[in-house]
Amino acid sequence: MADDFTRPDDLKLALEAALAGAAEGLRHFAALAGLPRELKADGSVVTAADRAVEDRIREVLAGARPGDAILGEEHGETLGTEGRRWIIDPIDGTLLFVEGDDRWLVLIALEDHGEITVGVAAVPAQNRIWWAVRGGGTWEAEVLDGRIAGERRIRVAGGDSPDLADSRLGVVPDWGRGQVTALIEAADEHDWAIQPALLVARGDLDVAVQTSGQIWDFAATSLIVTEAGGDYRGLDGRTTPGPGASLYSRSARLGAAALAVLRPGGL
Repeated sequence: MADDFTRPDDLKLALEAALAGAAEGLRHFAALAGLPRELKADGSVVTAADRAVEDRIREVLAGARPGDAILGEEHGETLGTEGRRWIIDPIDGTLLFVEGDDRWLVLIALEDHGEITVGVAAVPAQNRIWWAVRGGGTWEAEVLDGRIAGERRIRVAGGDSPDLADSRLGVVPDWGRGQVTALIEAADEHDWAIQPALLVARGDLDVAVQTSGQIWDFAATSLIVTEAGGDYRGLDGRTTPGPGASLYSRSARLGAAALAVLRPGGL
């Protein structure tokens, strides 16, 4: 494992917060039978675990960067004074979490004066973590006893991008697929054991689409994919994370081809 001191301070803090949140999430994941769950106004599931994980992450971030704003899915935004904002999705995939499925994530990103500069995605139940720093590439590692080990730089699949018909596609989540039917029919859909955006970043998929979400769903993974050499865009054409569906691909050309299938009349 590389020396921690080779990592920028903001990344070190983001990794620390993600590991703390992951440990809290795993504690609740081990006791699912007794975990109360509720429905939000939008019909999505929320649990005490979501709130506890966000609380733990906020504790780490606020303790080290009291002047930074923090935006979290469960507790909203606390304002800052430095032009910097941490963006948290404490449990991305709560429905997976409550069903005992190990594919849920902890997502943390740093937005510095409007630009995402750090992104971390942990998959706690699989003991894996991904991260990226703007200009510093994308990395993947294992988490062993709460520590990062075996880190390695990753990139999207090499060589010329395939035609859309030959592209390996991942779709998340399992609902809301109707809006991307044309892409599913045009490409080669694959099952996934890890969030599809991360599989694009490591070269195991060519295209991934997430059919719904907010900025906290996309802030970290958008940077992880683009720093791995890939392309990120919303289905509305935006190239920065925000609400709505999002598309990840190994190249801008392939992303444009996928978007053309989904929006044949243009934006």
